Amino acid sequence: MKPVELTDSTFQSETAEGLTLVDFWAPWCGPCRIIAPVIEELAGQYEGRVKVAKLNVDDNPSVSGQYRVMSIPTMILFKDGQPVEGMVGAQPKRAFEALLDKYAAAAVTN
Repeated sequence: MKPVELTDSTFQSETAEGLTLVDFWAPWCGPCRIIAPVIEELAGQYEGRVKVAKLNVDDNPSVSGQYRVMSIPTMILFKDGQPVEGMVGAQPKRAFEALLDKYAAAAVTN
């Protein structure tokens, strides 16, 4: 399972429902490339519970500006279209899992 590629025009519809983890990245960003395999693993691991997506900040300045993404990689978790929590910088996989598990578990119990 690969992350969904987002654009300024598809962002709203793709994040409108459920949980979506968005990786704000750029091709020239070293730390972004380092965590890319982890983001792909998470897409498969959380399939059906959390949508995992990527947004290239160079190609899509509108959305990255709207959410004040100043450093990349930035990960923002959206719930029903609203940002709920974010992380900046390359993090270990377990940090992403802790974030996703917290919200995915809450979504199941609600």
